[in-house]
Amino acid sequence: MGDLEIRPTTAEDIPAVVAMLADDPLGAQRESPDDLGPYLAAFERLRADPNQQLVVAVRDDRVVGTLQLTIVPGLSRRGAVRSIIEGVRVHGDERGSGLGTQLIEWAIDESRRQGCHLVQLTSDKTRTDAHRFYERLGFTASHTGFKLQL
Repeated sequence: MGDLEIRPTTAEDIPAVVAMLADDPLGAQRESPDDLGPYLAAFERLRADPNQQLVVAVRDDRVVGTLQLTIVPGLSRRGAVRSIIEGVRVHGDERGSGLGTQLIEWAIDESRRQGCHLVQLTSDKTRTDAHRFYERLGFTASHTGFKLQL
């Protein structure tokens, strides 16, 4: 395998990112790779927000992974800054290659660089393989999450 580069996402990367978001049973139900308009608008909002980083992993000029890192200042924990990892996806051809670990390690290192004291993420209850993956990387299932669809 060629060298891996983790870099900021460009508008040209969005079709590949959306394809990865849609490439699993949950994503297939909620993503629309044939209509990129909403994704491009969201990308512009992310790009304009200094607390957001949407990155892609590129190998041999091909987007093979992605994640979003959000930096959240707060008052709790003595004013600690935390980060949230979202939308972690690895192309089907790359699963099991260690790429997911490299992406998460990048996010943790970037969180440290940004002065974060805590890194958090959520994972759908049905993604048991992902849960084992995150636990192997040192994350603990310490909270119960709640969502409200609007």
